[in-house]
Amino acid sequence: MNSDETPHILASGERIWVIGPSAAAEHLPQMLERFRSGEAGPFIVGDAGQPEGVFISWDLWQRLAVLSADTLEFDHVYDIARESLADDGPSVPLEDVAAEIGWDLNEPIDDSDLPPKK
Repeated sequence: MNSDETPHILASGERIWVIGPSAAAEHLPQMLERFRSGEAGPFIVGDAGQPEGVFISWDLWQRLAVLSADTLEFDHVYDIARESLADDGPSVPLEDVAAEIGWDLNEPIDDSDLPPKK
């Protein structure tokens, strides 16, 4: 590695390389070229060898966002739905369900990534 990178040892014992902020700024065009050529990174940035941020490709970020939504939010939503379906009691108003899972029904939905309606 070059002097722009500092080793950092993770708790697992694995060594990673941390790029300083000025080196990251200088090498950003090369990082983008690596992403375009299919290298996912990550490129870890920080001061004095301490990791503080990570550059990853857009494709990798999208996959991670989907995975985190599946594991962090939707498991909770599915648990609530399963409990509600198993209960023979009266149904729950949509507003109560939305409040329980943290959805604001008055918040506009960003559907700009969806295909246009025909």
